[in-house]
Amino acid sequence: MREALAEARAAAAIGEVPVGAVVVVDDRVVGRGHNLTRLWRDATAHAEMLAMRQAMAAMGAERLAGCDLYCTLEPCAMCAGAMVLARVDTLVFGARDPKAGAAGSVHDLVRSPWLNHRIKVVAGVLAEPSGELLSAFFAQLRAGS
Repeated sequence: MREALAEARAAAAIGEVPVGAVVVVDDRVVGRGHNLTRLWRDATAHAEMLAMRQAMAAMGAERLAGCDLYCTLEPCAMCAGAMVLARVDTLVFGARDPKAGAAGSVHDLVRSPWLNHRIKVVAGVLAEPSGELLSAFFAQLRAGS
């Protein structure tokens, strides 16, 4: 999760919403990403999506079975759906997202009985520093700096 936090800080440093993610297999990071939606002008350039794409490319696979995804913020519906499709084993996230979280807060796509794969979820890991990054970012936006 500390690697995901480093990615979130990298996002903040370039003016992106500070969310970071890493994909791990056998205690080895195989994919990493941070939000790039503003820079790339791409609504799908979320940290989780970029980390999963990089991991699949590194592994030469279209699925992430046997992999765990660590993210600083509870995934949105798009990212949660992609995790299910990619067959991620475990999702570990920091801060909950009470407005758009799709891993238990608003929706629970990653454990939906209607989908063909369910992901183990570990919530709240390093939630405080993850949430503080987000709070500071949005406070700065509201202040106009």
